[in-house]
Amino acid sequence: MSIATTVTEAVTTRRSVRHFLDKPVDYETIRRVMDKARWSPSGCNYQPWQAAIVTGQPLADLRARIAGKPMGELEYSWDAPAAHPEYKERLNGISKGMFEAMGIARDDGPGRMAAMARNTTNFDAPALLLCHFPRFMLEPQWSDTGMWLQTVALLLREEGLDSCFQEFMAFYANDIREFLGLDHDSTMFFCGMAIGYRDENAPGNNFERERVPLDEQVKFLGF
Repeated sequence: MSIATTVTEAVTTRRSVRHFLDKPVDYETIRRVMDKARWSPSGCNYQPWQAAIVTGQPLADLRARIAGKPMGELEYSWDAPAAHPEYKERLNGISKGMFEAMGIARDDGPGRMAAMARNTTNFDAPALLLCHFPRFMLEPQWSDTGMWLQTVALLLREEGLDSCFQEFMAFYANDIREFLGLDHDSTMFFCGMAIGYRDENAPGNNFERERVPLDEQVKFLGF
């Protein structure tokens, strides 16, 4: 994937990439991205986000740690909106597009489970960001962390890299905290972010995604 040269290009070419090339991510490149991302918005300048970025043998060790383990209990819910038909429809739409692009039929339960299980290997991305923060941080700081993660994703596009946000990794929060030497009682593990170079030929990276029309989400008053 080409380098994004404008903010607009970074925003419109960013997508959740689930098929990566077997190509390592250079340390100086990822350090440059993370150094720039420090300037993300932060209410009261709290800058709540913290992270570890792993690659090579440490990443292989983490994957081996969680391989074959049952998913743990989530400490937060990301799918509450699915209880409402409007939002459930959006979820179903993106799932349908992804599985159809990958050639996995709706009634192919094992195929779908195998595709979802690739989350545990971070879709074979060469690098993985593990995001966490102190448990005393509340909703505004969670929002700040999301803005930071989005900034990281867009800066990755500026470097020709791609990513996939992985809230799925929170199923293994206890294993990840132990792996990183983090205290369970004081640390909230938030999500992973798979990082690497996009396989442009993979159908799962190329299906059409839908977005809600602008006028359904935003009102313009006084213009």
